[in-house]
Amino acid sequence: MKPRFIVYGREECHLCQDMILALHTLQQQVSFDLQIVDIDSDTELIAQYGEKIPVLISADDHQEICHYFLNMTALDDYLAKFR
Repeated sequence: MKPRFIVYGREECHLCQDMILALHTLQQQVSFDLQIVDIDSDTELIAQYGEKIPVLISADDHQEICHYFLNMTALDDYLAKFR
């Protein structure tokens, strides 16, 4: 089973773009699915995440892995479940 992640963010967010770029780069080495969700398209997501973006979430168990910046230690710990 391949890990699946969601990044909640905003289109005009440099931290979001940085996290997404880092994850796309990592996908060249590690196989996982990545979905990008713009929270501005959903009032519930705006209420839930607000300014806490970007947020990296596991799509399978909805565990928050990190927010603001890509935390490679936290992501490696999560990915270890799949090895």
